[in-house]
Amino acid sequence: MGSFSTASDCQRLAGKVALITGAASGIGKATAREFIRNGAKVILADVQDDAGRAFAAGLGPDAAYTRCDVTDDNAGAAGASAPGKLESLDLADFDRVMATNARSAVACLKHAARVMAPRGAGCVLCTGSTAGVLGSDAALPYSLSKAAVVSVVRLAAEELARSGVRVNAISPHIIATPLLVRSLTRMHPGVGEEQLKRMVEVGMSGIRGAVLEVEDVARAAVYLASDEAKYVTGHNLVVDGGFTTSKRSVTAVAK
Repeated sequence: MGSFSTASDCQRLAGKVALITGAASGIGKATAREFIRNGAKVILADVQDDAGRAFAAGLGPDAAYTRCDVTDDNAGAAGASAPGKLESLDLADFDRVMATNARSAVACLKHAARVMAPRGAGCVLCTGSTAGVLGSDAALPYSLSKAAVVSVVRLAAEELARSGVRVNAISPHIIATPLLVRSLTRMHPGVGEEQLKRMVEVGMSGIRGAVLEVEDVARAAVYLASDEAKYVTGHNLVVDGGFTTSKRSVTAVAK
């Protein structure tokens, strides 16, 4: 195969309704757009009310926005702490990140199961991270919280399979969004933003000529949510260009 189109050209999610959390920005926003393009009706959930409402309006009549906050803290700060040694771990920071990433995933699974299991159908997707697959430079609370997400997905998949409900995870590698680049600047002082962006897009890529984008993660979600994946459950789909097959790290690439 020589080339392929990066745009969806079929209604793979026609007749389905999806609730997407964190849909006002980043991966969630790209996923909502891709779901709409594939024929789904989408409810956008976020804490960024203005951005969420504006995005929903732009998507058209098949999208609606609702505020959803299942944490006690600002989700945007999750995992923002710099990597450090275990002996200096701030347990308050650990609790906050675990609540934002792991507890919120459990809460969503709980309430999704409450609705889907009696109906005998449904699909739940949770967001993991390569940090939870291959711990390296990510802060310990963040890596552990994302590993916990994958574990709870497997447990939930086993339980809910008997009710016809599928549960899967998607673990993307880091993507050079402006927010990520700013975070890396704090973690690697003295390294310029352009170098950090290149570090992510080129130095940490496993596939020559390809750069990981939020749309790649969104298309993985479309597959797992579609009937094409009707026999896939308890799976963690790693979208990383093969990065976790090596022992490279952010620090090593940055040097």
